[in-house]
Amino acid sequence: MLLELQENISLKSFNSFGFDVSARYFVELKSVEQFEALHQLIADCDLPVLIIGGGSNLILTNDLNQLVVVNRISGHSISEAEDGTLCVTAGAGEDWHTLVRWTLEQGCYGLENLSLIPGTVGAAPMQNIGAYGVELKDRMLSLEAFDLDTGEKQRFSCEECQFGYRDSVFKSRYPGRYLITSVTFSLSRTFKPVLHYGGLIGELEARGIESPGALQLSDLICETRNSKLPQPELIGNAGSFFKNPVIQTQQAEQLKERYPGLVSFADKPGYSKLAAGWLIDQLGWKGRREGDAGVYEKQALVLVNYGDASGQDILELAGDIQADVYTNFGVMLEIEPRCYP
Repeated sequence: MLLELQENISLKSFNSFGFDVSARYFVELKSVEQFEALHQLIADCDLPVLIIGGGSNLILTNDLNQLVVVNRISGHSISEAEDGTLCVTAGAGEDWHTLVRWTLEQGCYGLENLSLIPGTVGAAPMQNIGAYGVELKDRMLSLEAFDLDTGEKQRFSCEECQFGYRDSVFKSRYPGRYLITSVTFSLSRTFKPVLHYGGLIGELEARGIESPGALQLSDLICETRNSKLPQPELIGNAGSFFKNPVIQTQQAEQLKERYPGLVSFADKPGYSKLAAGWLIDQLGWKGRREGDAGVYEKQALVLVNYGDASGQDILELAGDIQADVYTNFGVMLEIEPRCYP
């Protein structure tokens, strides 16, 4: 199937920060049948390739002398395994939140805690998205992807994706090599709510809800996220900008002695995870602004574009925050979004 190759296309509407940079070449991939044509196009262009979905995890600092491929592969289906597990397969270009709500409406449970995370299905495994005590790796069965180097199709099990905290083999080991076409999730007809994280139980009790349904829990999470995070269509942002740092528990305990209010959680043995937003907030960054680059007034973990900030402006602000946190807490924050070029 033919592809429509375009030149010098603005990417402002293709990244959630709204950075107005352009791509030298641009194409939208709408089906797996178009991959052969895409693979030939990549060879003909002889340029680096950037694959994007919803553009909700990108920092674009300059015009891209690259071939930008927007993954629009759609579709979703449900099948039942012999053990009763529901296997939901979705095209990589499907909107993530739309898929989550669709699964719940079909009586397929397990993704409700991941409601309203921006982006597409194909981008979700890239950084092992997670929220409210659930990560993608807890629900994913497998995915299929094309190897851009060889042109071959490959299936990855959950284990083969080597998921970590906001990390995967696609992000750290093979960045830009694979184009994910579909993801399959292992879900259930039995709803088992995960409520131990983020004060969900307290929120439900405040509403007089003792045994929430899956859609009720999804609605609550959507409401909570909307109260803390700006909508990208109103204020450009990429959600949480920094990862929660993981440090040795001994260091965390020393910080706790100096800062009794320090927010931390147990991680792997010998390590603790700190709340990056708390660290940033303690230093007075919430609501601060440098030109059109700023820290969201309701959540210190979110950097925003108030209008005409560039990717470089956002990175400079992020660097100032990282330096301040390191100076005061001895902890280096890691940026979560991918930066290009």
